[in-house]
Amino acid sequence: MRLVVGYLATPSGEDGLALGAQLARSLGAQLDICMVLPPDRTVPARVPAETGYDDILASRAQRWLDEAKSSVPSDIDVDVHLSFHDSFAQGLIDEVSRLGAQAIVVGAAGDGLLGRHSVGSVSTELLHSAHVPLALAPRGYRHSSAKKIREVTCALGTRTGADVLLRTAVRTCERMQTPLRLVSLVALDPQNDLRDHRDTPDDIRDRAVAHAQSTLEVAKSALPEDFPVSVTIADGSSVESAVRTLDWQDGDLVMVGSSRLAQPHRLFLGSTAAKMLRVLPVPMVVVPKQEFENINGSHG
Repeated sequence: MRLVVGYLATPSGEDGLALGAQLARSLGAQLDICMVLPPDRTVPARVPAETGYDDILASRAQRWLDEAKSSVPSDIDVDVHLSFHDSFAQGLIDEVSRLGAQAIVVGAAGDGLLGRHSVGSVSTELLHSAHVPLALAPRGYRHSSAKKIREVTCALGTRTGADVLLRTAVRTCERMQTPLRLVSLVALDPQNDLRDHRDTPDDIRDRAVAHAQSTLEVAKSALPEDFPVSVTIADGSSVESAVRTLDWQDGDLVMVGSSRLAQPHRLFLGSTAAKMLRVLPVPMVVVPKQEFENINGSHG
């Protein structure tokens, strides 16, 4: 199994690398640190073209990759790759295909100042074009002291695609040997299938509890009998406030499904997941809504 980390020699790049190392250790996977450079650098006409410029750039990038590799703990199998593409995101996707990797890991933060996750241009492009799960590390995740993933939280709604997400979360937890927490955000979704205009807040919560309980039973049936699984209802006046009521610890991970608006075998961040992302202090993994060469793939 292989995980591709999209790397830049920046704090956000280090955030992604830290998450990649945690995931690789937890999943028993190889870590492939990938840097993508633009194929042609535009040099102003008044500046004499330096024939060795591309070689200098590539050499510097290779040094950054070597430094990144040396920072990864020795118990993790790691390799580095330098490639060229106009689009960093598409270059990463090409590397995923070439290496047979099962997921992409990046630091989510762009230059924004609000929230732990401030999705940058590369993350945004990957969220519209990746065909494998995308793991997003929040700002500052390079300071995490967790060696492995502690617990997986699966945020489930009622729309089509939750079954794929649940199966992916179950398989991931089995491989990681981590507990699974199911969180129902049904009550927070104003267009969910369980809401009626005559509902009172208590009615809505009762349905959310019933939905979460049924989801828990489905999850239990797919897990070993003694596998640790819990269920939680997240209440709040908004998605953001509900997420804040949940207990989060270092090493936790959230898995969400791709939006129903996604193209087949592509990701698309739905409105609920996007709101969650604004306040989550832990990494988020976005899973395609169709079956894919899953995160438990047998490669490598």
